[in-house]
Amino acid sequence: MEQRQVLIVGAGPTGLVLALWLSRFGVALRIIDKAPEAGTTSRAMVVHARCLEFYRQLGIADAVIEAGEKARLLEGHLDRRPFARIPFGDFGEGLSRYPFMLVLPQDVHERFLEKELKRAGVLVERNCELLDFEQRNDSILARLGTTRGEETASFEYLCGCDGAHSSVREKCGISFPGGTYEQVFFVADAVVTGPTADDDVHFALTDREILGIFPLKRRASWRLIGIVPRNVTKDIHDIGYDDVADQVRRTVALEASRVNWFSTYHVHHRVAGEFRKGRAFLLGDAGHIHSPAGGQGMNTGIGDASNLAWKLAAVLQRRAAATLLESYPAERIAIAYRIVRSTDRIFSFQVSPSWAMRMARRWLTPLIPALMRIGAVRRFMFRAISQIAFAYRESPISGGSAGRVRGGDRLPWFRLGDGADNHESLGDLEWQVHVYTEAPKSLETCCKKRGLRLRQFPWSRAARAAGLEQHALYLVRPDGHVGLAAPKEDVAALEDYLSRLDVRPRART
Repeated sequence: MEQRQVLIVGAGPTGLVLALWLSRFGVALRIIDKAPEAGTTSRAMVVHARCLEFYRQLGIADAVIEAGEKARLLEGHLDRRPFARIPFGDFGEGLSRYPFMLVLPQDVHERFLEKELKRAGVLVERNCELLDFEQRNDSILARLGTTRGEETASFEYLCGCDGAHSSVREKCGISFPGGTYEQVFFVADAVVTGPTADDDVHFALTDREILGIFPLKRRASWRLIGIVPRNVTKDIHDIGYDDVADQVRRTVALEASRVNWFSTYHVHHRVAGEFRKGRAFLLGDAGHIHSPAGGQGMNTGIGDASNLAWKLAAVLQRRAAATLLESYPAERIAIAYRIVRSTDRIFSFQVSPSWAMRMARRWLTPLIPALMRIGAVRRFMFRAISQIAFAYRESPISGGSAGRVRGGDRLPWFRLGDGADNHESLGDLEWQVHVYTEAPKSLETCCKKRGLRLRQFPWSRAARAAGLEQHALYLVRPDGHVGLAAPKEDVAALEDYLSRLDVRPRART
């Protein structure tokens, strides 16, 4: 019987990114998907800064950006009239190396990730389905349906990245409470003509309608995402572009000369009751689904993968205590609830037919351009949308504070005087200590004994502005979050933290 360490079920963005991380750590894995080929349609369109920061750690950020298109301008339309042109080019300047939103259709994104995974020597096994599995004390025994027939394989851990209808979640008996929005959504890839068929992103609102228009790079077509009109009473599977064409025409004056593909779907808001059951984990849509407001879904799944991968690798390679894995559900289920609550509020504001909400949209929406000219508002919006503000302060593996930074926060980013930045070293994918001054001998000795990389940065105004504190130490996790923040280079606190988790960094090559 073949023995691999991890079985990943589902080869969407979440599963592919998890596999990429694990392959970088040298973990033996299989990734399977019951679909015969990669998807050719997609709903997710935006890649945010935090996701690009993870991709930088994996060495693929520049190539991902090249495959997409930076969203430089968003034009808003309210009640069929343009009301604002909002610059989004670099609205997060000073907060991340990637101060923009990247437009990249999920199908293009998936093909890129699968190609990268193949370069790493891992092939997605298609037409392969998880039929059942049995949890044992030290392993998972999985029964797989393949093109060669049924087979049984043993793994140490199972990762369910298999979407909203997750078989892993179902077989674990994990609940998926929540609800379904009454609206039916559509997504289309079409060749269109009209005033909004340009290089900008457009977003249109009416009393009961939403329509997003995204230009697609290197192809003469646009991605349209919206809500099917209420007067369309067909079964969801029978709805076609002709049923929404008049709405698109009236809302943004677009005419479609060719529709490459069209699909409809319901949107749910649900969070799984647990993200872990024994040796099985849930990630991405298997654990949480919500409205498309803010383009958070795919990015959150990639965040799940980036959180779990280094923990699995450390435990499998005996470089940390098994209790480290308890922090995955503790950290990510809190993020899932936060996303569901915030996107639900945004979505309700956008589409609620109530008189109060219609009036609020009519009065507040036109104020957005003026608000976005205020630096503090731009920074707030970027932090919220880009996911760089997500933190794990209540996590069992987060501790301490120094400056404005607390254990669990993403390490604040800033540029160094030589044009580099303090995130550059995170490509090591390893625990490391950052100090923003010259480190004392006691800290050097501790790091050398523990096998930790010690990164020393000169103190600067930029470091202070980012919220860091001089003479403090920041123990940075492999995913770029701060595990421990300790003022005055508290070596004893560092020793206690490392001993508690039994952290042993990888051997340097």
